[in-house]
Amino acid sequence: MADLPSTPLLDTVSTPDDLRKLRPDQLRQLADELRTETISAVGTTGGHLGSGLGVVELTTAIHYVFDTPRDRLVWDVGHQCYPHKILTGRRDRIRTLRQGGGLSGFTKRSESEYDPFGAAHSSTSISAALGFAIANKIAGTPGKGIAVIGDGAMSAGMAYEAMNNAAQAGNRLVVILNDNDMSIAPPVGGLSAYLSRIVSSREFLGFRDLARKLAKRLPRPIASGMRKTDEFARGMTMGGTLFEELGFYYVGPIDGHNLEHLIPVLENVRDAEEGPILVHVVTKKGKGYGPAEAAADKYHGVQKFDVISGVQTKAPPGPPQYQNVFGAQLVAEAAKDPRICAITAAMPSGTGLDAFAKAYPDRFFDVGIAEQHGVTFAAGLAAQGMRPFCAIYSTFLQRAYDQVVHDVAIQNLPVRFAIDRAGLVGADGATHAGSFDVTYLATLPNFVVMAAADEAELVHMTHTAAQYDTGPIAVRYPRGNGTGVALPETPQLLEIGKGRVVREGKKIAILSLGTRLEEALKAAEVLEAKGLSTTVADLRFAKPLDVDLIRKLLTTHEVAVTIEENSVGGFGAHVLTMASDEGLIDGGLKLRTLRLPDVYQDQDKPEVQYAEAGLDATALVDTVLKALRHNSGGVAEARA
Repeated sequence: MADLPSTPLLDTVSTPDDLRKLRPDQLRQLADELRTETISAVGTTGGHLGSGLGVVELTTAIHYVFDTPRDRLVWDVGHQCYPHKILTGRRDRIRTLRQGGGLSGFTKRSESEYDPFGAAHSSTSISAALGFAIANKIAGTPGKGIAVIGDGAMSAGMAYEAMNNAAQAGNRLVVILNDNDMSIAPPVGGLSAYLSRIVSSREFLGFRDLARKLAKRLPRPIASGMRKTDEFARGMTMGGTLFEELGFYYVGPIDGHNLEHLIPVLENVRDAEEGPILVHVVTKKGKGYGPAEAAADKYHGVQKFDVISGVQTKAPPGPPQYQNVFGAQLVAEAAKDPRICAITAAMPSGTGLDAFAKAYPDRFFDVGIAEQHGVTFAAGLAAQGMRPFCAIYSTFLQRAYDQVVHDVAIQNLPVRFAIDRAGLVGADGATHAGSFDVTYLATLPNFVVMAAADEAELVHMTHTAAQYDTGPIAVRYPRGNGTGVALPETPQLLEIGKGRVVREGKKIAILSLGTRLEEALKAAEVLEAKGLSTTVADLRFAKPLDVDLIRKLLTTHEVAVTIEENSVGGFGAHVLTMASDEGLIDGGLKLRTLRLPDVYQDQDKPEVQYAEAGLDATALVDTVLKALRHNSGGVAEARA
């Protein structure tokens, strides 16, 4: 980065209103300072860096040209919004990013009026911006809807659904396509910038509109020829024919780091009477920070790091990550079975499937940010006799729920779902938490839903899913490292719907699903020290339930508690329903369910989140003791 002048302009800018007081020739200095501040902040907190660095100039230009927050700026996904947060009154809190009580790592409506729409999932921005634009149009109030969407997010069908519906918005809708996948090649040079200024100018737009009106009065062959000539000329010089066919006026590509190019084009777009308009901006992920530019992932997501060297703070070595345990076992299964294939939605490394892709590239499919397509594609593979594994984060599988129900479950097709990031996820907060998958899958007939208690269980469950051809089956597991148990040399084929008892007791029964098993065993130790003999069972299956084991535990223990990393309506609800159906509750059984609270939990350390949710050993012990006191004279009387 170039040396900055001694007087920091960024210190004078608290909001975009302050930014708009600067001269155009001061914006380069401001952008350099904004980039430095972003690097410094993320070095302190960790988080998404490369994407934010790529939009520093674009962020500066948008807020300088448009009347935010009156013009509604919607960032797709939102992971590139750190420079935006700094310019919109949150610089004093930017070093609290992704921490408990601090700023969200994404846009969040409750955080600022400059975040009109919260986003952490991809490809929603154009739909939302269209909503803002049309609402203002209906109300007759000023204000545009501006969507900034990355080229990766444009792979999702929802983006095209929105564009196909955008014509009514007219010039109130501006879509900025942030293309950071191509290098800044000759087309994004001076000639391209000049052409972009010309075709986005009011004079050109007015002439083009006049030509269209004239063409309508001409005989059809001549009018058609004029239209094709216009499209051909613009397509040859600038591209964008697809967007034009969808009803957008295309401008670009433009160098997204050249403010002298960006500002006049955005001003023309702002003042245009024709629309909607799509501005194609080419940026470079990690721009302006050497270590990020040199890294293969452009420092997309980083731990805390040293700003000078770029070296990230590494956690001490620990047990293998769940995603890598799954990936390795799937590779082992695929070595024995040529029918096994793997599908992911733009998350090959995040799901551990990068190893599978390397080993079996012909059987690996990254469908892009298209979970709906990915699930139905897997259904088609299964219907033709393949054994597909669809590896998708819990929070992203929500986007394909109709396909799970309609295309997989109703047809009872043996699609295997590997559900990563199940449970709470720490710094990414509510938008990425895997809080609901047990609830939304276990309600479906014929579905098998497993939850791994540790990495060894994940090996067994992956092997079991590979062999299961009766219908759809899912295994859920959390983000991060395992518990450190030894991985089995030979995986077990689990009996569907059968759990296991891991600790025998007589008075208290803890029925655990998933990785809360470790906390359940800690609680059992505490209860044992209080004279309360405790059984701990790992149920393994949320569906089908191990009815025989559950019945035995409920009828031979005074208090039973279920615990799971899932919202209400999941494992505990199914146990309650079973107990009610069999009349077990009528006999005075004290049955309690522990699950995630009915709130969206903000970002924090996972252990803090689980403590707040009441899903740790302390909460388990308290729940048992309160149940014993209920309608009793206290714990002492309950023991007697």
